[in-house]
Amino acid sequence: MIIYPAIDLRRGRCVRLHQGDPAAETVYSDDPIATAERWVAEGAEWLHVVNLDGAFEEASDNPRAVRAIALAVTVPVQFGGGLRTLDEIGAALDWGVARVVLGTVAVREPEMVAQAVRRFGGERIAVGIDARDGKVAIRGWQEQSTLTALELAERVKAAGVERIVYTDISRDGTLAGPNVARTGELAQQSHLRVIASGGVGSLDDLRQLRWIEPYGVEGVIVGQALYTGTIRLPAARRLLESEIPLFNDELRDG
Repeated sequence: MIIYPAIDLRRGRCVRLHQGDPAAETVYSDDPIATAERWVAEGAEWLHVVNLDGAFEEASDNPRAVRAIALAVTVPVQFGGGLRTLDEIGAALDWGVARVVLGTVAVREPEMVAQAVRRFGGERIAVGIDARDGKVAIRGWQEQSTLTALELAERVKAAGVERIVYTDISRDGTLAGPNVARTGELAQQSHLRVIASGGVGSLDDLRQLRWIEPYGVEGVIVGQALYTGTIRLPAARRLLESEIPLFNDELRDG
């Protein structure tokens, strides 16, 4: 299982939002490139970068920061937020981004997702399924759709998508733990590869996610817990790479 450190960009800064609320923002860094380099130095194999301004349909210079991150680091970058057209997807991939995550457009224009898969390949196109009370939210989580997470998963699978990023919005930015049951259920029922997101706050949370890895849960996005030091990336990697889940004293850094 791969850990994706989250770099959420708002007005050029690295932030975390509580349950996706733009009014509940905590700024952790004014230097996205230094933040990306920090996670890579600590052992990150991938980075998950989000343009929050794009998700909220606001103009910003965040794309410039994303390009700079992709050029600066030696690991692949997964990027999403505000990608609405094939040209925007192609531009992001041209920056050096390895994979894009589509959200709102997967609900509003499902045929475009199929076109993106045909043009760029299934490995380079993922879909973000962000759910609140079981229903998919779009436009930076500001608008609720009528689709359930499983319905959207089945729709994008039919379009050729192989991988989804699943977020329980009620858990995101809370450190209260991921929705392990719903994540495992979605992976098992959809038969898609799933990257878990939202609420990871401890090594125990990662240990629980490992138990559902056989269902197809191949990765986990960790944000606030890394920024606050609740989770240390080297220890988290040792946990997920070990054959037997380890206890906290066996994972202690140093």
